[in-house]
Amino acid sequence: MEKAEGRNQTPVTEFILLGFGNQPGLQILLFLLFLVIYVMTMAWNLLIVVLVVTDQHLHTPMYFFLGNLSCLETCYTSTILPRLLASLLSGDRTISVEGCITQLSVFVFLVTTECYLLAVMSYDRYLAICKPLHYGAFMNGRLCFQLAAGSWINGFLACTILVCLMSELIFCGPNEMDHFCDLTPMLKLSCSDTSQITPVSYTFSFLNLVLPFLSTLTSYVCVISTIPRIPSTSGRQKAFSTCSSHLIVVTIFYGTIMIVYMLLKSSTLRALNKVFSVCYTVLTPLANPLIYSLRNRG
Repeated sequence: MEKAEGRNQTPVTEFILLGFGNQPGLQILLFLLFLVIYVMTMAWNLLIVVLVVTDQHLHTPMYFFLGNLSCLETCYTSTILPRLLASLLSGDRTISVEGCITQLSVFVFLVTTECYLLAVMSYDRYLAICKPLHYGAFMNGRLCFQLAAGSWINGFLACTILVCLMSELIFCGPNEMDHFCDLTPMLKLSCSDTSQITPVSYTFSFLNLVLPFLSTLTSYVCVISTIPRIPSTSGRQKAFSTCSSHLIVVTIFYGTIMIVYMLLKSSTLRALNKVFSVCYTVLTPLANPLIYSLRNRG
């Protein structure tokens, strides 16, 4: 194991999540800020789920998928924020290796599911705007359930395979990570041979991030090209209002991920990387329900 050379071979049992620990004077302020964000995120998303379930007028494919997305966001934000809040309040920034792998696995499960859900929602809008005469026949209750279930199942499969791979790793120091338990920094901290895990992670990134993104992009290219050909002004406005909310959410989600994982690799941009990591793990679940509730008209 070449990677283990020169490292302390004593197994590491805990990681230190640095977070915002280098700003001791801001701990209470940051705690209050993230607490408000957490409460608002949970309240908004749970409200959407309750409305979609109870309001008969919202029993449509678009709101069914939106309800799934909001349910996912409540789980997503609860994976990251409670641990961050506890760290800010107590000053304890340690997390066990098993706890870190668990957090990473849940995070991968939810991110993968969200990628597929966004692709499914874009396909729903594509059918509604580009194939309106066939929409009712295509997007029936059975297909909606299958598409939503497929999104969650794909996320679960990615999570399961990741747990199997990560459970084989050995960590022997150093043991510090910037913000939360993420795949790339964990692989860097491992003193095991990761030559088999790395290509698997790239393959999964392509299948579960790139392909859904390309599918989403293709759907919206078709939608945008179709909107100007809608004969009525009210129809064009309704289609644009609905799709613009979807596009904003997709742009925020994929944009911040691309910035963090592709553009901000340099150690000199470490602080900026941390800010954008907060954006897509903390602010995106808060922004999504606000964007949809303010802009959806369909």
